[in-house]
Amino acid sequence: MSPDPRSNPQTVAIEQLEAFRLSTYAARTFVALSTLGSATAKEVSDVADVPRTRVYDAVDELRERELVDIRQSSPRQFVAVSAETTRRRLEADADRRLSLLSTALAELEADDGTPLDEIRQLDGQSAILDRLVSFVTAADDEITYLAGDDYLSASLVETLAAAADRGVSVRIGGLSADRRQKVTEQIPTVGSVPTNGESPSVVTRLLVVDGSNTLVGFQRRNPTGDEQALWSTGEANSLKLLVGSIIGLDASPESD
Repeated sequence: MSPDPRSNPQTVAIEQLEAFRLSTYAARTFVALSTLGSATAKEVSDVADVPRTRVYDAVDELRERELVDIRQSSPRQFVAVSAETTRRRLEADADRRLSLLSTALAELEADDGTPLDEIRQLDGQSAILDRLVSFVTAADDEITYLAGDDYLSASLVETLAAAADRGVSVRIGGLSADRRQKVTEQIPTVGSVPTNGESPSVVTRLLVVDGSNTLVGFQRRNPTGDEQALWSTGEANSLKLLVGSIIGLDASPESD
């Protein structure tokens, strides 16, 4: 039976933070700060069952996860980020780890003779968005994404922005001028995609991450018009060759 966060919110919050790899002292410190609003090390120690000398270590751990801010007062005060910000940052961390796990498991599966560049199919925008977010979250070097306004959701923009913050080169094409401006406000370093030709009208979106992970979305020719996608990983990737002929994988990133 799952714990009820309404009956004992502090205990549940601490347990869940520990599940996200925070130490017990860091979890207790964060919960105390969320309760107090802002507090000194002594105030945290008084309410959180954390030795005062360990509060500073806990705060350093929380700062590494971007979950706490420090006010330069005397004595220093610590402030926990909001519940929504906490959710987003821990969720992004979990998504990245799940993506790394998925990639690692795919590498292990390849040992049984399954080719890494096997093309697989997805059905429906929800499944496609999950795969897009997985690829983008795991990106190390560069992301190239070509799609119309209807195929760039707010959650995907947030994930692309997080990748750009990590130092990943992000290029986006296919957007209207108005939408492009809004994306640039969220991702100031975004580059453009110089295409080598027009994508087929049935294609809804194209993604290439780190020169290998590739996804091509297309509209099904049926009464429901559901979106489907093909995706593949690995350097020897036939989808990559197809997409490369359209968006020019070897082109240098351009800024607007």
